[in-house]
Order: sequence, then C-alpha cells, then structure tokens
Amino acid sequence: MALRAEYEIGCDALPLVDVAAAVPDADIELAISPGTSERPRFTARVVGSEETVAAVEDEFERTPFVGEYTLVTREGEANRYTILPGTSMAEQLGDHLDDLDDLRALYETPTHIERIRATPTGWVQCGRFADRAAFDELRTFWQRNVPFRLRKLTRVGDDADGPAGPGLDSDDGLTDAQRDAVRTAYEMGYFEIPRTASLDDVAAELGISASSCSERLRRAQTHLVEAHVDVTDWRRSRQPLKRPHD
Repeated sequence: MALRAEYEIGCDALPLVDVAAAVPDADIELAISPGTSERPRFTARVVGSEETVAAVEDEFERTPFVGEYTLVTREGEANRYTILPGTSMAEQLGDHLDDLDDLRALYETPTHIERIRATPTGWVQCGRFADRAAFDELRTFWQRNVPFRLRKLTRVGDDADGPAGPGLDSDDGLTDAQRDAVRTAYEMGYFEIPRTASLDDVAAELGISASSCSERLRRAQTHLVEAHVDVTDWRRSRQPLKRPHD
C-alpha cells in the first residue's frame, strides 16, 4: 500500500535552515536534482516581499552551503534559483548523522520526496513511499539521529479522507493534542496486533509521561467511538427495566 507522509526533521545543519532562521518571513521550498554526487544541484523557490527576497539573497552570500546561485525566474513574489553547493554532504551533515552511507541508501529506496520546506529549525518534507516498510526505514534513520515528528500519514489516493486510520482529521471532537497522540500511536504501531510500540514508546515520542499519554489516548478513543459508532441502542439496552406500577 503506497503512502504519503508529511514530517518534520529537526536539524539545523540541513541546507538553508540557517537562511530560514535568519529570514523567518521567507517561504523557502527546495528540490534536489537526482544523482549520487556529493554536491547535487538544488533548486530553491523563495516567496516573500521584495525586502524579504533581498534578505534571502544576502544570506545566500553568507551561508557556506551556497557556493553559487543563479536567479532563474521571478514571478510576482516568487523567485526561483538554482544552487550549486559550496559544501559536500559529508561537510554539511557529517557531524550530525551517525552514518552518511545509510542516508544515501535511504533515498535509493522506493521513495519520492515531493516537497521540502526549509524552516528555522529544520526541514518539513512531504514524500511518497511504496509501502509502510519504506517509510519506517526513513523514520527510524532520522529518529536515530535528530528530532523527528510525523505530521500526517495517508494512503495515496485517500488524502481527502484523512490519515491512514479512520477519522483522525474529521470533525470528531478531538483536541489537537489528542489527535496528535492517536496519530503518533498509530504511526508507531501501538494499535497493531501484536503491538510494535509500547505506551512508554508513544509517550516518549510525544514528550509526555506514560500516564498522561494513556489518559489522552483513552479520551481520544472515547470521542472517536461517540463520533463514529451509534451507541444509543446499546445504552438504552443497559438501562434497568422499570417495574410497572401496580
């Protein structure tokens, strides 16, 4: 089953994160040209006011990652650039990742990264994966090295229906924290049979205690049942029978 995932990679050494941090008003999207070169060509789409874009170009001049950049198109507030890196992958990320070969192999799996957005704290990526195993390989690698947070996981073709689990993005009465807990638990395998993640694992991923995680999941499950299962007849059947008056 093909999946689409959107997730955050918290690493300030990733390309152009320093630029996004210096110019937080800019919207910076990246694309990486295919190939195995240590310095693959990047394309950057920068959206912002004239002053914001000028500030981004100033940061291009300062950051070691940008060896050379060229303005390709200018359409309103969107400027598109090609970037030739001034640093290799090893120079850029070597101190932050435990195995660069694993990173190279990771993107040779059945994976297609559709969008990369540079933020002041890392990258937000959206990608397609041939199956759950391909996504889990990517997730495990990044979690081993840097903070990783899944935002959304959907079956390809089911995006309009919400995440790859029933009703998690619908008007179901969940708070954001409850929805995040259910989504994280689902993505980690807490609901699988047999479970591939414990309550402690999910709590650690969310950064809360196991007791708080348990309560949050129970409340979310109650809301989901009430929103998607008709329990009226069951509740009525559980009412004690009234004896008729004499």
